[in-house]
Amino acid sequence: MAKMLVRSLFCPFIIVSTLALATWSYGLNQSRNQPSSLATSSTTVAYHGGPLLTRPSGINIYLIWYGAFSLKDRTTITDFFASFSPKGLVPRQEPSVSTWWRTVTSYKDKAHAPVSRIVRLVKQVGDPYSLGKNLKRAQISSLVNKNIVISNKLPVDSNAIYLVLTAKDVNVEKFCMDSCGFHDSVSVTPKGSVIVYAHVGDAVQCPGFCAWPYAVPAYGPPPGQALVAPNGVGADGMVINIATILAGAATNPFKTGYFQGDILAPLEAVSACPGIFGAGAYPGYPGNLMVDKFSKASYNVYGANGEKFLLPAVWDLVGLTCKVV
Repeated sequence: MAKMLVRSLFCPFIIVSTLALATWSYGLNQSRNQPSSLATSSTTVAYHGGPLLTRPSGINIYLIWYGAFSLKDRTTITDFFASFSPKGLVPRQEPSVSTWWRTVTSYKDKAHAPVSRIVRLVKQVGDPYSLGKNLKRAQISSLVNKNIVISNKLPVDSNAIYLVLTAKDVNVEKFCMDSCGFHDSVSVTPKGSVIVYAHVGDAVQCPGFCAWPYAVPAYGPPPGQALVAPNGVGADGMVINIATILAGAATNPFKTGYFQGDILAPLEAVSACPGIFGAGAYPGYPGNLMVDKFSKASYNVYGANGEKFLLPAVWDLVGLTCKVV
């Protein structure tokens, strides 16, 4: 498959890199050149006629925990997925994760079917470094295939996202260099079904790159002090990047859905709104956020089990602007 240029998605920095296998990659928080939370894009995210993840029964999430994660970080991430259901918030607090996802569900396919409103964590499996601690990108899809075809731990699901999360001691090709995660699709053999898979690494490996604004970038002009993370820099950075990947995979699962610009350097639902987390965002400033009066942690949505998260802006097809909640 031809190589394609991919622009990093969501960060205060924008970088362009050449990646093989048409994998769409996300340097989610910054680039190596200058801090920025770019203003509203001048060009809308356009639909290119392909399928989206629209099944009314919902998008099923299958998590593969590759390596060792702390219980605290695992809980933060599973609580994030539980937060897609309003039932997870007791008492009900707004804005919430499910409120944020509503903007994503405004994306519709050519039959006018919207992206699934329901996102649920169906199953989790662990992998104790079966492929070692230095992985090529191609091994991410191999890892997913192994859990479906060889070990039969996971089912074949065409309206799912198989998400591989790698621990802080696992090096994945291009991660922390020009990417904080990516999504792609692959045919699962011998069954022949095409499934969507994704990867996000532990943001603690490069917090200034993959966990901004909870860490100060290592490159570029000083953007100011890092914000306090409600759940820890690594976990909250991963939540930001997971959210970005989910929105991109749901609205552009096979590279023929919604994106902006040239197919060789596309921006998707969230990457079209880099570095924007709240109203009034500008280069180096994520926007106006809520602040916990006790912990001083910054966030913009409420989650399940009392959690608080920071989620990125999504390109709103109705308002033609970057919308957080």
